[in-house]
Amino acid sequence: MLEAVSHIAAEAGAMAAARCGGEFRRWEKVPGHPVCDIDLEVDSFLREKLSALDPEAGWLSEETLDDSHARIGRRRIWVVDPIDGTRDYLRGRPGWCVSVALVEDRVPLIGVLDAPARGEHWWAERGKGAFRNGVPLRASDRVALPGARVPADTLPQVDRDLEAVFKPNSIALRIGMVAAGEADLVATLRWGFEWDIAAAALIASEAGATVSGALGQPLTFNTASGEAFGVLVAAPGIHRAAVERLRERAEAAV
Repeated sequence: MLEAVSHIAAEAGAMAAARCGGEFRRWEKVPGHPVCDIDLEVDSFLREKLSALDPEAGWLSEETLDDSHARIGRRRIWVVDPIDGTRDYLRGRPGWCVSVALVEDRVPLIGVLDAPARGEHWWAERGKGAFRNGVPLRASDRVALPGARVPADTLPQVDRDLEAVFKPNSIALRIGMVAAGEADLVATLRWGFEWDIAAAALIASEAGATVSGALGQPLTFNTASGEAFGVLVAAPGIHRAAVERLRERAEAAV
């Protein structure tokens, strides 16, 4: 199953990469949330191929109208973002990827990210480790929060003891940076969608990172809303300290 999902995600990535920088329609679903017709083409391709692979699995995708009643009772569900990091895609930048996860009993079983503009293909299967281009991934062994590397354009004053590193637009790729030991911490303090994080969360946890919601709560998938409050992915040695630092801000946001 993993090999088949990996192949399908790579095909979808190649499809999107072939159109990047060319002519396509673009608009905003809601203010601040861009989309283009390639998102929809890739979404349609993924749904056809993945549904044929596992016809009994439900479907949750950023670019498909969600029918929660049809999926919520399914044991397995495909959780898909056809182009995560659309802003970078639209600008011809490499910080985007195709994200595909197979969730079983509310927990990711398979996760694949295909980032063709970066020459990267990531995958993980529950209990079997995480890999990028065939190389095993391992989160950092950092134990001190000050100095931790965070993918960010800028950091607020309260977090200036952390170190900002390059930030791709794709949240999945930022989580992947923690999995690869290229960053130590990624955190969001807002409601977000399962399709943004399902595949990357599995990759990070299989690489040894600690993955939770913004308040330290476990993440579950195939919820009625398809949303979760925040995500906090960190080197295991700093996760608890990160939860405590962010707690007041997270509680105010929720």
